[in-house]
Amino acid sequence: MTTFVVAHGAWSSSWAWKKMRPLMRSAGHQFFVPAYTGLGERAHAASPAVSLDTHIADVVGVIEMEDLRDVVLVGHSYGGMVATGVAAAARDRIRHLVYLDAFVPDPGQSLLDLQKPDHTTRVIAAAVSHGQGWRVPPQAPPPDTSPEDLAWMLPRRMPQPLLTFTTPLSAGLVPYDGPRTYIFCSRVGPADSFRQFAERARSTPGWRYVELDASHNPHITIPHGLMAVFADLA
Repeated sequence: MTTFVVAHGAWSSSWAWKKMRPLMRSAGHQFFVPAYTGLGERAHAASPAVSLDTHIADVVGVIEMEDLRDVVLVGHSYGGMVATGVAAAARDRIRHLVYLDAFVPDPGQSLLDLQKPDHTTRVIAAAVSHGQGWRVPPQAPPPDTSPEDLAWMLPRRMPQPLLTFTTPLSAGLVPYDGPRTYIFCSRVGPADSFRQFAERARSTPGWRYVELDASHNPHITIPHGLMAVFADLA
């Protein structure tokens, strides 16, 4: 049995991983997907003060309160920002850090620091025009998402506090340096945000690199394929 903890992506929550839960259970693994403050079942706690640090604390709190150890920590998309902070804060409980089509920040960087300037401008403008100045509306899911999955996903995706995208990781953070894997979803669109991190991981000693023939949300579009990768990591 392996204990997996997922730091989920932006505008999402634990609900987005429901297809993975029975697969992980049937394989005998523990599987935790903590909901971030302000999203999913914790949407009632949304406020302009919710930051990246809040979301890091959400996940660290579950790891500590559940007394989880020897954890495979998975950061998906925006969750790579969160997982980087969690792995540094709870390094003695982490066995393996996995970035699933995710941002891989350095200390002192925010998510918007890792995006092109025009994207950053659009995100802030969207928060101003459609999010009372502090919430970022959800982006569209990948185009290969089925109609059935869209009908399930879209009502559940929620605006996310802007501060989660603008808060930098602490400049004094000491990054986790244990076993790390980057899983790159190779069915990319025109806004290929994650190739830079995949290529860096592939060329850096100490990293394992995996390509998955999927778009950005394999836990939704190809759960059995993602399960095969997780089984190998376990």
